[in-house]
Amino acid sequence: MSGTLYPLMYVKEFSMSAAAFICRNHLILFLTAVALGGCGSENGGKNATQVVAKVNKEEITVHQINNVLGRAGNISPEQAKAAGKQILEKLVDQELLVQQAMESKLERSPQVVQAVEAARRDILSRAYIETVLSRVAKPNADEIRDFYSKHPELFSERRIYQFQQLLIQTTQADFSAKLQRQMESAKSLIDVAAWLKKEKIPFVANTSTKAAEELPLELLPRLSQMKDGQIGVIGGRDGVMVVQLAASRSMPMDEKSANDFIEKYLGNKKRAEAAEKEIKQLREKAKIEYLGDFAKVKADEKSKAMTKVGPDEKPELAPAKTDDAHMDKGISGLK
Repeated sequence: MSGTLYPLMYVKEFSMSAAAFICRNHLILFLTAVALGGCGSENGGKNATQVVAKVNKEEITVHQINNVLGRAGNISPEQAKAAGKQILEKLVDQELLVQQAMESKLERSPQVVQAVEAARRDILSRAYIETVLSRVAKPNADEIRDFYSKHPELFSERRIYQFQQLLIQTTQADFSAKLQRQMESAKSLIDVAAWLKKEKIPFVANTSTKAAEELPLELLPRLSQMKDGQIGVIGGRDGVMVVQLAASRSMPMDEKSANDFIEKYLGNKKRAEAAEKEIKQLREKAKIEYLGDFAKVKADEKSKAMTKVGPDEKPELAPAKTDDAHMDKGISGLK
């Protein structure tokens, strides 16, 4: 873990949102549509009721709007209606740009041809992975119940944490040993900050209030064992973070309230694992050869992978030492 408390990362969906679709390069997306078969403008078989706008001689259909809306996920009819109007205006803008691009023969530009091909490959790869992910089963009731029972720190024993943090970046080889010795006598982050100033070691002090689900899931079981006033050290490749739990309060979540959260998390996790598994299997079946400079880079990566890199990210919790004056003083005393 690097020098900050990162929110709990939910696995990204592999579908594009409507906003992302609209905001992507207008010209490239439409040229890609043309390359893939397009939306032909003068198709005699097109139902007149499907056409929602005409831009010069080109037509925009309701199917184009629905295609974008379909990528937005679950939205209400009211939201779809409002979004549909915005999407149509964007499609009109896109069509105007495409027409100008075609008139200028930009589709023949090497840069545009290359970009269209890259977009085509991206669309095809996404389409394939979606077919794989469509077969992933949704989490069942037993899986949801099991996850709830195995993570009391997230639910039945859920807390809201108020942390004080020192983010330290140093290249000193023996810094960890020095810090550990200092931690043995430090009563609070005030003491640690004073020592860092004395040693002329740069650091940034801040505070954060995090619910259990906003903390890194892999660290939460250990962080949840901290008592108010306790200090922990978390190491990472980018530096060290000294954390003090200034205060916390209990705010449990029952199984019913947690159901949707767990179902979404497990569903996304299953999808990510399925995608990773599919790509791994494809790599194993394929013959992949790296050439030139990339062959050397790949060899170096393989060598590094055989050696453990970076410090252990397990927090080392110092004994709880509370000092009411220091706790009340808070982070202002660290700056």
